[in-house]
Amino acid sequence: KPRPSMLRHLTSKIKATGPITVAEYMREALTNPVTGYYVRNDMLGPDGDFITSPEISQIFGELLGVWTLSEWMAAGRPKRLQLVELGPGKGSLAGDVLRVFSQLRSVVGGASVSLHLVEVSPVLSRLQAQNLTGSRNREADGEDQLVYRRGETAAGVPVSWYRRLEDVPSGFSIFLAHEFFDALPIHTFQRTQRGWREVMVDVDPEKTERLRFVLAPSPTPASTTLVQAGSRGGVGGVVVQQLARRIVEDGGAALIADYGHDGTKTDTFRGFKGHRLHDVLSAPGSADLTADVDFSFLRRMAGGGVACVGPVTQRTFLKNMGIDARLQVLLRSCSDASAREQLLAGYDLLTGRSQMGERFHFFGLLHRSRLAEPTRPGGLKLEGKRSAAPLPVAGFTELSFP
Repeated sequence: KPRPSMLRHLTSKIKATGPITVAEYMREALTNPVTGYYVRNDMLGPDGDFITSPEISQIFGELLGVWTLSEWMAAGRPKRLQLVELGPGKGSLAGDVLRVFSQLRSVVGGASVSLHLVEVSPVLSRLQAQNLTGSRNREADGEDQLVYRRGETAAGVPVSWYRRLEDVPSGFSIFLAHEFFDALPIHTFQRTQRGWREVMVDVDPEKTERLRFVLAPSPTPASTTLVQAGSRGGVGGVVVQQLARRIVEDGGAALIADYGHDGTKTDTFRGFKGHRLHDVLSAPGSADLTADVDFSFLRRMAGGGVACVGPVTQRTFLKNMGIDARLQVLLRSCSDASAREQLLAGYDLLTGRSQMGERFHFFGLLHRSRLAEPTRPGGLKLEGKRSAAPLPVAGFTELSFP
């Protein structure tokens, strides 16, 4: 249902202080603690506004679990492994990854594994807790707790919930961000005869209960700083800087999967409601708002402290990870016709060129030492014999499977 209270809140705000940026509009419409989209009931799945890859097939999460273990092993198998997911949806991806950890106990060995979820939605955090921990969770006392919920999986993995990435404890971490960056607030700009101007959201003077886009009459802080940096980004740049800094300081890696491009598109701001495109300014708070991720912007914002890999298409990443071999294993062990049909349909949706296969992209942040040439203990490069190359980065490098 439309949320007139959100519309009233925005129109009152704009009338009082003037037009707001697209970033502020997205922030209010999506995460306002009273009327934001992410506080409404379940927006994921067939009855919600969008379906995500982890909801389509278990294979997706399993392969990301293998990727996580691959990077942990490449780092020398640290004794402690923090799995951190940003915007975990229903918790399906985290659950699939932890299942891989459980199935490969001989690989994980005695490492201490913990799960850390960054989630602003109280509705989704309760759903994640139910799916991941059953009744083995509790809310923290007080509003100002950095960890607002704690729990434990059936396998004994501790789970913690945070509202902000910066609240997650330091330590070696593998970060997963699936369809997280596309929902972060963005600034948008338009070139005019007077230079770049920021696109703002204003009240329509002819109909005060309707919003419209306008151009800022003069430069804004965002148009001055972001356009000069050649970007259309916003909050995503801040988040990727945080990820890069943590990887430099504590080790680890980040895997980002999202709708996106490598600097080839401009205006991709859109809304989804009931699996259909929706006017972004209509009934704010009732629809999901997204913008394609500009991976070239994320690469620039990550800086030189980390190594970036990708973006590659989801089809390429999953095939490099061995999705075809995994599908055949599951099909051989599946005798139910409808289940086989579901597996094949999910595979096509995930990898099909006209489906998610070419629309989604994977992008990775790695510690620079991950791709460095091997050296002698004294720090000198190995010479004479051909030196061993760094371990390939799963998903981004074509590997062979038996």
